[in-house]
Amino acid sequence: MSEERCAPGVSPHDLGRDIEQLESLDELRQRIDQIDTELLGLISARARCAQQVARVKLSDDANAVFYRPEREAQVLRRIMALNPGPLAAEEMARLFREVMSACLALERPIQVAYLGPEGTFTQQAALKHFGDSASTQPMPSIDDVFREVEAGAVNYGVVPVENSTEGVVNHTLDTFIGSALKICGEVVLRIHHHLMVGQNTQRQKISRIYSHPQSLAQCRKWLDAHYPMAERVAVSSNAEAARLVKTEWHSAAIAGDMAARRYGLEIIAEKIEDRPDNSTRFLIISTDDVPPCGNDKTSLVVAMRNQPGALHALIEPFQRHGIDMTRLETRPSRTGVWNYVFFIDLKGHREDPVVAAALEEVQLRAAELKVLGSYPVGVL
Repeated sequence: MSEERCAPGVSPHDLGRDIEQLESLDELRQRIDQIDTELLGLISARARCAQQVARVKLSDDANAVFYRPEREAQVLRRIMALNPGPLAAEEMARLFREVMSACLALERPIQVAYLGPEGTFTQQAALKHFGDSASTQPMPSIDDVFREVEAGAVNYGVVPVENSTEGVVNHTLDTFIGSALKICGEVVLRIHHHLMVGQNTQRQKISRIYSHPQSLAQCRKWLDAHYPMAERVAVSSNAEAARLVKTEWHSAAIAGDMAARRYGLEIIAEKIEDRPDNSTRFLIISTDDVPPCGNDKTSLVVAMRNQPGALHALIEPFQRHGIDMTRLETRPSRTGVWNYVFFIDLKGHREDPVVAAALEEVQLRAAELKVLGSYPVGVL
């Protein structure tokens, strides 16, 4: 976000300093009503401040950018650092994310394309990153998400890039090679799979289970133990699985909470994934570069010449400059047989002097280097 403060801050300790002195239920309820009134006034003041930000920006630039990923990351990290409890820091940040999302919608609503249909984990990731006030539009494929952003039909796109148990999404990586779009953010989503049915199906009569191939793989042991005889049918997405079973008999779907709500299904078994740490990382794509925020990540793709020691030549500058590489993936090159390109994530922003120096050295050694983007490390 890009709002500036419009009034001095109010200490959370001042707002709640007298609560411990209240003993009766009526007194506590009256105090809650008073705090709610104070919150209402503060949130409204913040919203008016956001409107004024929009007027100031548009007076200077008719094409002004309203959503600033680096500013939003700084605000959320500040909130988490200042949080006095008893709410957890991440829970407090999620509340502020929704306030920020609603205020940003007053400036200019954000249009976001995601890998659909409605109810997918990618839509859930989009709303986690941008808040519920963003306008999300489902796309049938990753290519279509890229095309919508490139055409300017939407401001941002959200695509999956890797899962903690199933590995990288190769199609997303390959699409970046030929695209001019930039990575401007990331969001990590804890994936919980549920077994759900429509009103026509009884759990003891389930003979067919639909889901995305990765989800079926991630729940294989649970399915072997509970539904070993049921047919497992792979479909394009978990949301599509949920849509199919809404009206079918003797069928179930493996999908997430959002799909169950979207298609009105009953969850009959929760969190059936074989590994409790199952998470998926999504990337936010746009046409704009992002300035440093102080806790950044850089993604790049490098094509090396096919010669002995090429991999060592690639990673040695990062090691010498003390740069932490958090991911290294290899994909076949589209330009020649047995040639490969490397996808790299590293800590730091491309404008950081030490990162810039290492990238300059790699550029001299590589056949081609393309920075896909520098962006804030995911806050939530």
